[in-house]
Amino acid sequence: NLIFIASLLLGTTITISSNHWITAWMGLEINTLAILPLISKSHHPRAIEAATKYFLTQAAASALVLFSSMTNAWCTGQWDITQLTHPTSCLILTSAVAMKLGLVPFHFWFPEVLQGSPLTTGLLLSTLMKLPPITLLYMTSPSLNPTLLTTLAIFSAALGGWMGLNQTQIRKILAFSSISHLGWMAIIIIYNPKLTLLNFYLYTMMTAAVFLTLNTIKVLK
Repeated sequence: NLIFIASLLLGTTITISSNHWITAWMGLEINTLAILPLISKSHHPRAIEAATKYFLTQAAASALVLFSSMTNAWCTGQWDITQLTHPTSCLILTSAVAMKLGLVPFHFWFPEVLQGSPLTTGLLLSTLMKLPPITLLYMTSPSLNPTLLTTLAIFSAALGGWMGLNQTQIRKILAFSSISHLGWMAIIIIYNPKLTLLNFYLYTMMTAAVFLTLNTIKVLK
């Protein structure tokens, strides 16, 4: 467990502190590989299914991040994260980060993965694992596709609220709550990126409080 938690922190730190697309991608991959054993720790078929879904989605999103940065480097000669200027690269990156975060319509994996994970791993998935994609959004916010991001964000905020009303399982309610919150963050980031970070910190604190309380009172659903 210590190795996996250390790897998670290392991957997050690498992505947050990188200027080059390749190092950011490496951090995302380390994160993905470190969380997989924590998801599938219980060896229950549902946990194995959750780990598989998580791996496939995150691998596809990481491939898109790499593809967008390569397209940008091919056209502009720049590998710097803040120098993403090619329109196609911006479009692909917006989709890739939306898939990493679990924004609508790339949200299908998140409730299923959270439902199949232990509560402590669910806490990591909802907070620490969202930090690298949010950081990428923050660093590339001037060059993201605003129309696509706003559309995804509005749908996420709306669908997260509606689908959450329809659930009986606590972890799925928390998953849809997370999707809704991330939708609001994605809308704010276009206009005021620092406000998004404040929103993310508040969201992390509230989510951690809920997950730790549920873990303390041994909620199993």
